[in-house]
Amino acid sequence: MKKEVLYEIKAIYRDDFRVTGYTFGEGEKALCIVGSMRGNENQQLYCCSRLVARLRQLEEEGRLIPGKQILVIPCANPYSINTKKRFWCTDNTDINRMFPGYALGETTQRIAAGVFEAIKGWQYGIQFASFYMPGTFVPHIRMMDTGYQDTELACEFGLPYVVVQKPRPFDTATLNYNWQIWGTHAFSLYTTNTARVDEESAQQAENAVLSFMARRRLINHHPHGGYRSEVIRSADFVSVRATCSGFLQCLVRPGQRVRQDTLLARILDPYEGCVRAELRAPIPGVIAFAGDEPMVYENTAVLKLIREEA
Repeated sequence: MKKEVLYEIKAIYRDDFRVTGYTFGEGEKALCIVGSMRGNENQQLYCCSRLVARLRQLEEEGRLIPGKQILVIPCANPYSINTKKRFWCTDNTDINRMFPGYALGETTQRIAAGVFEAIKGWQYGIQFASFYMPGTFVPHIRMMDTGYQDTELACEFGLPYVVVQKPRPFDTATLNYNWQIWGTHAFSLYTTNTARVDEESAQQAENAVLSFMARRRLINHHPHGGYRSEVIRSADFVSVRATCSGFLQCLVRPGQRVRQDTLLARILDPYEGCVRAELRAPIPGVIAFAGDEPMVYENTAVLKLIREEA
């Protein structure tokens, strides 16, 4: 294992900003894994730390395939992790909306440019990503529909779902999109949580990445059984929206199958404690996302379902 600083910005009043990478093996640039880019992505950082420990063990055991190189970057935004702010701590900009970056631009543009310079040109790229809405997700692989995506490769992770997303204008500045445009097979891996560490979900993510590496002949490892992934499009998610504001009492969890008209959640009056509304399943399906904010506002999407065909 080789540990090195891939990008650095000198600081005046605090420690320097450093993006650290861990390289395993030697040879062609086979796989790059990127962890947290936002200050609340503790689960994503934790998943990468587990992979660093596991890859170090596999390297010591001689189970890395010769001629292949693997790079892990656990965190691309340590300042925001340290200050517990989701976005850049001074101007609230999102590094994952700045790719491929601009070396002479604003701070987050420079960081994106420095990171992208280190990670472009790899054959495969995995980003541990988080959703823009707070909540829990069914574990899945997400890919941008750029015309370069390969859903068959994504199925080799063995996660329940592979989600293909049509890029919106702001998605063209994300890492996943730019990785694909620059010739890398890019995958965004979503675990159950973001701010909180979930051991079971982190273990599932570790198994998924190791299975992918084994199937791509990057490591000598017996892949776990996993799932036969179902490929769906993000536009096919069915949202369940709050019909009023109040405390959210969610009654289901991601991955759970529900019938049409199943009671999914209640909204409680914040002053009187009574039930203001009940949210029911509009279709039979699987819970893909469940919001976990204590308070919700009218017309906010609090649950997303994957339609289950009869």
